[in-house]
Amino acid sequence: MKIIEASELILNEDGSVYHLNLLPDDIAETIITVGDPDRVSDVSKHFDSIEIKKGKREFITHTGYIGKKRITVLSTGIGTDNIDIVMTELDALVNIDLKSRSIKPQLQSLNLIRIGTSGSLQKDISVDSIVASTECIGLDNLMLYYNLKNQNQELLDEFVNHTGTFDIGIQPYHVSGSESLIRKYASEYFKGITVTCSGFYGPQGRILRNETAIKNLPDLLTSFSFNEKRITNFEMETSGIYGMSSLMNHNALSLSVIVANRVEKKFSARAHEMIERLIVQTLEKFAQ
Repeated sequence: MKIIEASELILNEDGSVYHLNLLPDDIAETIITVGDPDRVSDVSKHFDSIEIKKGKREFITHTGYIGKKRITVLSTGIGTDNIDIVMTELDALVNIDLKSRSIKPQLQSLNLIRIGTSGSLQKDISVDSIVASTECIGLDNLMLYYNLKNQNQELLDEFVNHTGTFDIGIQPYHVSGSESLIRKYASEYFKGITVTCSGFYGPQGRILRNETAIKNLPDLLTSFSFNEKRITNFEMETSGIYGMSSLMNHNALSLSVIVANRVEKKFSARAHEMIERLIVQTLEKFAQ
């Protein structure tokens, strides 16, 4: 039996995982992730009851019930570096015996649903729409540290040729979401490829005072297609969630309210209302 050393799996004095400050019994099998810590209560206010509220840094967790079904909502903060922490520690809570520091013989799969915001890259996907990410291309570097096998190398090769990302040292990766979660939670939403970027300004082609290394990145993403697939939107967490879920055999789905349309240069005036609507719709489907 392999023992995971204290320097590799760091626990708090109460035995909880280091960053999330959670114990195994603190989380449910289905977890909604949100980027903004303030959005956790926007989700949990719809629970019939809340049994656990914990937090540390940007990681806030509420676990409770809708009817007889237990559910957790957890804030991740922004970016795939945070996703690496969240996903690794969530997996440790269900698949590592924290007392013996050994991997459990029976592994468990979590259901992870990201509810977030995003920018549209297609004219017909207007602000206040909702996009479900069927697959993702990561422009961040998280998966370079893991042995993730790209799930559609041909698509990825076409993407690299189209965008020239290799020219500035970016090594994109491709990973898909959970088909079962897409069927349950996303039947009526726009669907397509989501691109995850490592930042909000330059990495998403926004120019304020600094010029970007890839000229007209949003236009290149908008014009990309492969076997009738197109890039619908971009944001900052989905590739990390999908990549880590694929490595650890969890089920993941990313749902995004479109708050900006980069083709039409518009920003939503109803973002909070639409996020609330997506939260309610997701919880209603969970309760079914």
